[in-house]
This record gives sequence, C-alpha cells and structure tokens, in this order.
Amino acid sequence: MPSMTPFAHHRPATLDDALALMALHGPDARVIAGGTDLVPRLRSGAASAAHLVSVGRIAELSRIAFDPETGLVIGAGARLADVGRHPEVQSRYGALADALSVMATVQIRTMGTVAGNLANGSPCADTASPLLVHEARVELARQGSRREVALEAFFRGPREVDLDPAEVLVAIHVPTPAPGARSVYLRMSARSRVDMAAAGAAALLVLDSKGRVERARLALTAVAPTPLRCPDAEALLAGQEPTADRLAKAAAACAAAARPIDDVRATAVYRRHVVGVLARRALERCVAGAKGGAR
Repeated sequence: MPSMTPFAHHRPATLDDALALMALHGPDARVIAGGTDLVPRLRSGAASAAHLVSVGRIAELSRIAFDPETGLVIGAGARLADVGRHPEVQSRYGALADALSVMATVQIRTMGTVAGNLANGSPCADTASPLLVHEARVELARQGSRREVALEAFFRGPREVDLDPAEVLVAIHVPTPAPGARSVYLRMSARSRVDMAAAGAAALLVLDSKGRVERARLALTAVAPTPLRCPDAEALLAGQEPTADRLAKAAAACAAAARPIDDVRATAVYRRHVVGVLARRALERCVAGAKGGAR
C-alpha cells in the first residue's frame, strides 16, 4: 500500500492568511476542512500535496446564516451535520435537508463540510443536486479578488471544478426559495448511507394559484460525469398541471439525459432506470407538499 507523502500543515487564523499561503504555494497546496475525502486520497496516493492549508480555525468560514432578502450562506468550514440541523435549511431547503440526513455516516457528517463535498468535484456528491435545484452559487477568493460562479458551471468533469490553484471556496450562496416552493432529494445505494450514491435525484416545484407548475427544477446525482441539471425535463412541466402522466414524462426525460457508467456500485442500465424512478418519486412528493401534504 502506498504511504502518505510528507507535507507541511498550516493552520491560519484568518482568511487573509490562508489566501496568502495559497498564493505562495500554488499548485503544491491543498485546502483542507473536514478532510473526510482528502485524507483517504492522500493515504492511498490518489492525491498529493506538499502543503495542507486548514480552514478549521477561520471563524468567518464556519458561519451558517439566513436572510430572507439574500438567502442562505454556508461557509466553507460549516460542517454537514450543523447545516442539516439549521432550522432554515430544514424549513426552506428540503432537498438539501434530505441529502444531509441520508448521506454518509454520523462521523463523516460531523467532520465533513458542504464546501468540501462540492469542491471534490465528485459526480456522487449528495449535496450537489439539491443545491443545483436551489440555484446555488459558489464564492471563490484569492489574494486581491473574489468571484462567484453558478454551481452548474462550477463542475467541469469528474474531480474537476472551476477552482484555480490559488483560490479557496469560501462560501455557498443559496437564494431564498419562492413562497410555496417544495424540494426533495432521493438517493439509491447498495448499503444505504454507508456507500456513495449509485443514483440520486433532486426536484423543486412551485405551483401557482391554479395548481400549475410555475417553476420546476430537476438535477441528478451519480449518473453523469458531473452532477447534472435537466432543463428539458423542467420544460415539460413549466406552466402545466402536474398530472401523473406529465410527471412520468419529466422523469423519463431525466433518465434520457443521464450518461451513466458501469462501476462497482451499479451498472449503467440500472442507474438509468433507477434515476428515472427517483425523479418521479421526488416530483410526486413535491406536488404533495405543495398541495398541503408532508414535504
């Protein structure tokens, strides 16, 4: 088994200090928050770094804040468990709350961060599709500048994201959902939360006063090279009454948009079938919630 290569561990107390370290060490540095993905990859030799820059002591990066005007802000150091327990996440961002309640183990959720789950660029990231349907943006910082990127554009390929070597993902910004919005996330894996998702689907619906779909958002997990939005499926629902037949057609469009592979968790054929089933069930639960049932 490969041994972990030596590295220097930096624990800056401020974001400015962290950005200075990233600017100094560039491609030789990696940001570490919870380390639940990075450390095993370092141990196995799948990743390497001469410098690890920890953001765990930077207070401003641990915040979870909600404002009705600007929405939810999740700092890069905010733990999965803390985000999942936040009352505004539970009441307004149902799909994200679902993901945070079913992913991984208690130990991982206690240590891991939402930012780390996204920055790894894994197609299996459980928080990605819920944040896609809620139209999240990521805030990236480097010495002297900051920028925001739509989450959909942040993912470039398997383990590839729009993050330069000197940049740090400092926060995730999620708009306030429209009144009456309902969102749901469902996943399938071999051993429930112990395993990464073999397939997952997130849905968000807003119904107008006549019960027609005012807004529809659908996104998939683990069935393409990146977490995947499904605009064609969304278009099938826009302005329409959410009948069982129409929900089924939108779910079928999600399955058609998927680009799954065979791997140790599932076959491509299984993934394509299951993600359509999950998308339909997520839509059905959104409709039930929007009409006054359980979320």
